[in-house]
Amino acid sequence: MTAVFSILGLAVGIVLGLFFPMYISPACTTYVAVALLAALDSLLGALHAQAKQTFQFNIFVTGFFFNTLMAVVLTYFGNLLSLDLYLAAVVVFGTRIFQNIAGLRRILLNWNSKKKKDDV
Repeated sequence: MTAVFSILGLAVGIVLGLFFPMYISPACTTYVAVALLAALDSLLGALHAQAKQTFQFNIFVTGFFFNTLMAVVLTYFGNLLSLDLYLAAVVVFGTRIFQNIAGLRRILLNWNSKKKKDDV
């Protein structure tokens, strides 16, 4: 049921994005990019946890908002100090995204090989 709501939410978001395009000022693009990266990390982490059957909604929601907020705050303070601190968030979230994708791939491959064994 969670997957149905996730796919429905994604579809609604894509349709809204197509019909109501947004302009993001150049001053905010770094903040938006880091926030989207943090949100994507949380979403892929939730999918991975769901596939492992360890998903907890309260962990997902708090992690989603806290990680996104902390990434934006880190980027903001980096800009105040004239440091590229957003790169730390990009590296960490990028690594976690690839780890979650790899975990999902392993689960799918194990599920597929298990399914093939059951068919024989």
